[in-house]
Amino acid sequence: MNTPALLIAASAAVILFLGVMHLIFTFYGPKFDPRDAELKARMMTVSPVITRQTTMWRAWIGFNASHSYGAILFGAVWGYLALAYPAFLFESVFLLALGLVALLGYLVLGKIYWFSTPFRGILLATMLYVSGLLVHFI
Repeated sequence: MNTPALLIAASAAVILFLGVMHLIFTFYGPKFDPRDAELKARMMTVSPVITRQTTMWRAWIGFNASHSYGAILFGAVWGYLALAYPAFLFESVFLLALGLVALLGYLVLGKIYWFSTPFRGILLATMLYVSGLLVHFI
């Protein structure tokens, strides 16, 4: 296995790990609960403006779960391609660019909206990904 592919696979593994942990925290335990119990109670009864068919709490859980699925999908697809089909991945400028754009997008979101742990993990994954690209192309 070549170094660029291993770097991309390591990047994907970091994002996959973050996505799996995020999914676990979404459905098990209080990690994503508000510290204010009254706020959680209100979220469980108040609907967003867009519809009365859900509550803010159900939307919160759904958004967190779908966010997890995106990270898991990225990690699984780019990790698989890097390990099983590195020639295909590295011949596709589209896939390489798409992976970089996805990571940079997560990085910006992590910096602006999240906290230090996911941001640092995404930063590590982005650095590994960019390193893989640099080793391959330079």
